[in-house]
Order: sequence, then structure tokens, then C-alpha cells
Amino acid sequence: MGKVTAVANQKGGVGKTTTAVNVSASLAAEGKDVLLIDTDPQGNTTSGVGIDKDQLNGSLYDLYTESKTIEEIIQTTPIDRLNIISSNIELIGAELELSGREGRETILKNAVVQVKHRYDFIFIDCPPSLSLLTLNALVAADTLLVPMQCEYYALEGISMLLRTFNLIKDSFNPGLEIEGILLTMFDGRNTLAHQVSDELKRHFGDKVYKTLIPRNITLAEAPSHGKPVLQYDIQSKGAQSYIELAKEIIRNETRTW
Repeated sequence: MGKVTAVANQKGGVGKTTTAVNVSASLAAEGKDVLLIDTDPQGNTTSGVGIDKDQLNGSLYDLYTESKTIEEIIQTTPIDRLNIISSNIELIGAELELSGREGRETILKNAVVQVKHRYDFIFIDCPPSLSLLTLNALVAADTLLVPMQCEYYALEGISMLLRTFNLIKDSFNPGLEIEGILLTMFDGRNTLAHQVSDELKRHFGDKVYKTLIPRNITLAEAPSHGKPVLQYDIQSKGAQSYIELAKEIIRNETRTW
């Protein structure tokens, strides 16, 4: 049965969607069956795997409004072994419609349980805020993957992130664990980047992934072509780093079992 991992950070611009798209595609390339759930109304994860977010036959909004089942909104992507539940701007309306519904924080969890057995990994890309959409994702998740940019404000934001994590764990999802901290936009020439990395390793230990995601123009270019970076330019440093991350995740799973 697939592990459900929420890719989340309340701070924007840290490579969250880039990570959700590229780690999912890289795991699929390693022969794993993967489901990617886009729970951000911006729909960047959806377009990042080549799906037109303005021409959807079914989306996460339909699940929250009970107009479609999870089976009806899962769709294939151009990447073999990678399926997606897409989203677009309509998803903003779901929060308003859910505000008074009993059990609103467990809707996604109850749906995902029905399809977990089909996948090795399920990744949920979250909005950069603690909204009802993010709450649903964290309640549905087994683990939390946190992309963090190597800069001073990443350290400032870590306490807020941990408060959120503990709140969800104490109140809604006692089984939630930290999957890993992923250092993104890493520039080895920058002293501050190394200082941030060292500080996070002191705090989180082996929860910090050994794989570093570098600053890489190819990672920024690939979404405009509707492709994960390994399809856009597999030889790039960005592609190779996410392929290595996928291998590290697989190794970690093997050790866990």
C-alpha cells in the first residue's frame, strides 16, 4: 500500500511544486507507480506534468463538492506510471463550500484510502498556507516532506512549520511523521547556504536528505514546456539531482521495511 507524503512549506518560493512534480516523475522513471495530487488552486503541478488546467474533465474540486468520486478524477499523464488528480482556480471555491460541512478535514483522507493500494507512492502538493486545503492534505498524509531554500528566512520559518506539524499531529493525525527536509536552490559557493544546511542537520539529523537540489536554470525552464525536468533535459544538474533524490527515497523505504 502506497505511502502518502504531503509536500508542504508555509513559506512560498522554496521549490515545493518543483519538488512534487520532479520527485514523482523520477520515482515513476525508477519503475514505481505514483499518484500526484495537486491541491493548490494555482494548478502549477497540473500544468507541470503536461495537463491543460483550463480543460479538465474532472478535478479535486469535484471531489470536495461530491460531484465526482476519486476514481473519476484520477487521470494519466504523459509520464508512464504517473497518474494525477488535477486542480485549477475552481479549487478556491471548495474552501467556501466546505466551511460548514462536518468532517471537512478528512474528505481527502477518506478518498485517498480507497486507492492507496494501487500505488507505491502518493504525493500531495500543498498551497503555501495553512488553509483547509492544506489541512486536508496533512490529515491524509502519512509523512511530511519539507523543501527548504538555503537562506536565513528558512531558519526563521522552521519554528512556525514545527508548530503547524505538532498541531496537526496532536489534533487530527497522530500518525503523521516528518519524511524529510530537502535543501533546495543550493549554491555551494555561498557560505550562508552551508550554514543553513549545517543548522538544519543539527536540528533534524538524518531527516535531512543527503541529496541537494542545486540552483539550476533548467528546473525553472521545464514547467513552461509542461514537462518534468528529466523529460526536458535529463542531463541537467536539476534532473540528475531529482533522480538521485528518488533513489535515496527508495533506499530509505527499503531500510524501513
